[in-house]
Amino acid sequence: MINLYPTQIESISLHRVGNKNKGEGLFLSSEPFKLNDETTGLLKEYFFKPFREKEENYFKLTHEIDVEFNEVYKIVADAFLNPSSLHLNSKRIATHLFEQSNHPHIKSGEVYVAHLSNVMLDNKKVDAIGIFKSELKHDFLQFEEDGENLDIVIQQGININKLDKGCLIFNVEKEEGFKLLSVDSNRYDTKYWLENFLGVDALADENFYTKNYLKFCQNFAKDVVLPAEDKQQEVLFMNKAVNHFAKNDEFEETSFLNEVMDNPELIPEFKHYKVEKGPKYSIEDVSTFDIANKAVSDARKKIKNVINLDTNVQIKLDFVNPESAEKFVEKGWDEERQMYYYLVYFNKEQKS
Repeated sequence: MINLYPTQIESISLHRVGNKNKGEGLFLSSEPFKLNDETTGLLKEYFFKPFREKEENYFKLTHEIDVEFNEVYKIVADAFLNPSSLHLNSKRIATHLFEQSNHPHIKSGEVYVAHLSNVMLDNKKVDAIGIFKSELKHDFLQFEEDGENLDIVIQQGININKLDKGCLIFNVEKEEGFKLLSVDSNRYDTKYWLENFLGVDALADENFYTKNYLKFCQNFAKDVVLPAEDKQQEVLFMNKAVNHFAKNDEFEETSFLNEVMDNPELIPEFKHYKVEKGPKYSIEDVSTFDIANKAVSDARKKIKNVINLDTNVQIKLDFVNPESAEKFVEKGWDEERQMYYYLVYFNKEQKS
């Protein structure tokens, strides 16, 4: 888990990278940018805000032969070893990014390379290298006094509330390719940033397995539990699955199935589904792992716990206490109306 509030920008270098395919150039600043309190505050909010709002999906730098052949890996490894070399290494990073800027969709933009300190990663202080890129320009208005009149001057600049691309490379797990986070607000050139420039693979850690296993369970609920049972049981299965993850520090598949699966006949179906679909989520050979609480919280927000009926009625089931949904909600069939019904028991209506 990451906390960027105490993070400081120790130094930063700015360059401009054009689209090589369009004949645009590469501008490399001769000196690092001189920070002051005002620019530091604005840049920290510009750089870090997307990482606070985004799911923590970690990556590692990689290469088909060996990670030491990954260009970004070589550069940041040297920068971590020799922090005073950051500006020189920032030029290498900008040049490498320029070499990957061949596709006509890729936009030119400013590149910021920063040395960051006091990054809290899993409750430990670490250094990081931040690489950020601003691409999309926006019109904004400036006002100038012209004698007795006020004139409007239209200028272009970047929106500091929306970072276009960025990554944080943490000075941990060097032998595995470092640990990093990435954001990309623009969907038209994702291969350019993650694959061509950074060269990353998903990091198979507790966050990765927790998130993917819960996604797998969600699809099992939709593809198997719903057709075999009903919508109520689909929702209850996911409620129980998420709650099992929330109250445990370690995941063990047999214990999970025994606790969560009300219908024992679905356990073989689960195991067969895992053989068939597990590779899609990289969990085919995984039955034990440490649970990442942040990934559980993110999954809980995304899972729908509402039964939508064709009579324009919705029934929302309590995520925290799925036992209540089982105890106080019954499904039945009305012969006279030839319709299904839900019977809901309660003592009194609660004020909203």
